[in-house]
Amino acid sequence: MKEDQQSLLGRRGLLRLAACVGAAATVHVLTADPAGTPVAPAGRTPAAGPPQAGPPQAAPPLRPSAYRLRPMTAGAPPGLAAARPPVRRKPFLRMDAPGRTMVLTFDDGPDPRYTPDILKTLRRYDVRAMFFLCGEMAVDNPDLLREMADDGHVIGNHSWSHPLIPKLTRSRIRDQLGSTSEVIEKTVGAPPRWYRAPYGAWNRASFEIGADLGMEPLGWTLDTLDWTEPGTATILGRVRRGAGPGVVVLSHDAGGNRSQSVRALRGYLPELLDRGYRITVPHA
Repeated sequence: MKEDQQSLLGRRGLLRLAACVGAAATVHVLTADPAGTPVAPAGRTPAAGPPQAGPPQAAPPLRPSAYRLRPMTAGAPPGLAAARPPVRRKPFLRMDAPGRTMVLTFDDGPDPRYTPDILKTLRRYDVRAMFFLCGEMAVDNPDLLREMADDGHVIGNHSWSHPLIPKLTRSRIRDQLGSTSEVIEKTVGAPPRWYRAPYGAWNRASFEIGADLGMEPLGWTLDTLDWTEPGTATILGRVRRGAGPGVVVLSHDAGGNRSQSVRALRGYLPELLDRGYRITVPHA
């Protein structure tokens, strides 16, 4: 497992700088647009190596088997068809809620070296967050998924191996998202209702397939850039300056050395609460 993680981290480092792009325009959670044009990358996170150049090549199926399509059914009266989420053309970037409300999100995990400390800090302050998981990490750490669910956190889909989604065929996008949803559902008993594209790189196919799998797309408003390991004080400063009503914060609990992210959370979370912010999670 350690060798596999080291290999994964090395591959992810190759695209870090290449994937840096501007943030997308702000969209409120309750007012996202219907299907339309493809969306260019809106951010960057540590990721797997770049797709191969040239014509698409046949790829082995991801494990486990292809995801069984199950639209969202929570709260639906018996006998009524489940509602399929609308196909968006932009991800949600903000949370539309009254008061000083913020959302904390963590990508790329779970990682047994850092995720438990993040969960411990959130539990200490009775705060819920969102975790966007990579399937290849989730499948090896089911206990952490169950701990997230037991604590009331929202578990989201961040693809299987963190590829650049617009470079994939539709079938491979479905494999990436579907196989990750299957691992999450088998582990915690419910499929994810939110997903986030690696690097913030969305396209029409990802919005359509995400909706087919019963998920809504979520981006972010405030990027801590913790994946660059800029130092705990720098991460703290970015959160302090960027905090505001409706803000969605992007951090990481895997994909590299995340000890700075762990320490920064211990610093800014109580500060945000003292400033009157309510840390919560959206609901699909």
